[in-house]
Amino acid sequence: MNTIPTIFNPPIPSYTAVGGNERFASTGLSAVLLNRGGRYPRRTLFQELEKIGFDYVISIEGAREHYDVEELSLRFPFVRFILLSEEISPGEQINLAVSELSGPLFFVLWNDLRIMAGGGASRMAERLYLNQGNGGAFKRLCTVPMIQNIRCETLPTLTAPAVDRHTVKTLSFPPLKEGLPSLYPFDGVGIYDRDRFIRLGGFDGTLKNPHWQLMDFGFRSCLWGEEISVTQMVKLSYDGEVPATDNTPEASYRRFYLKNLAPVFRGDYAHLPLRRFPAYFIQSGGDPFSAWEEFSSARRWVKTNRYRFRNDARAVTDLWEDIESSPGSDAPRSDGSPKGDGVHKDAP
Repeated sequence: MNTIPTIFNPPIPSYTAVGGNERFASTGLSAVLLNRGGRYPRRTLFQELEKIGFDYVISIEGAREHYDVEELSLRFPFVRFILLSEEISPGEQINLAVSELSGPLFFVLWNDLRIMAGGGASRMAERLYLNQGNGGAFKRLCTVPMIQNIRCETLPTLTAPAVDRHTVKTLSFPPLKEGLPSLYPFDGVGIYDRDRFIRLGGFDGTLKNPHWQLMDFGFRSCLWGEEISVTQMVKLSYDGEVPATDNTPEASYRRFYLKNLAPVFRGDYAHLPLRRFPAYFIQSGGDPFSAWEEFSSARRWVKTNRYRFRNDARAVTDLWEDIESSPGSDAPRSDGSPKGDGVHKDAP
């Protein structure tokens, strides 16, 4: 049964689940394996995951011929293979995988990533619980590991929002200190709290662009009071080149804007004011009827979730500026950032 709330996502397409009926360990941490393609030695990959000791592994296979699934499911009975009938976005794949899990934590990985440091699954879960210092109660939505490229260079996996001339940009830095906040998990990779993920609603499947899907997930997390932070205790490495990001402002961006940047927070709730529509219509470049339909749909969504908001986009960016300027902070200053994606604050 799919336990992801349907408030954000269309129905998940049909799929077939094979294997995964035996739990390998009892650490509370399972793995979700996304497949980017390429010719990777699958048996070796599952052997590595077996050695790490995850409770279960959910492998999203994609819509293609699955010639070795039956053989692998017999060799690795703790792996559940999800055979999709059609291609879906990475966020939808994660939602689907989570609906097949029941443990408290899950680690999202790609088939071109290898775990280089952090210990086994039991050690990773134990360190995360202890590092939060709250007596074993997990309070963080997602913990983002350190990631290296194929040349052993640390990637800027810490992402922060910043305001520049009335626009919101994302700035990326290498994680210089344990526990620094990040807007979203780089490439979707991280150790997630399953209950918090479900309460948040998972990833928005109506956003097909992976970049804006991550931006929506991250901003919604911040707006609704959840925490995403980096850790230096777990390190991964790409086998090949780092995947490129497409941040072109298109349909996915417009929905992201209406859900996250346009709402205004007042008192104890958020609302999407009608005065936002003229600018939205002009910048969207569409016909007035389609623009109004999109705007009205987002306005209804914000109204439904108005009391789940804890702040608005301006407060979120102000919070990061406070962190960067606080005494003794090791967070990089935004004026020294290497890149931004030009997310507009007041218009799509």
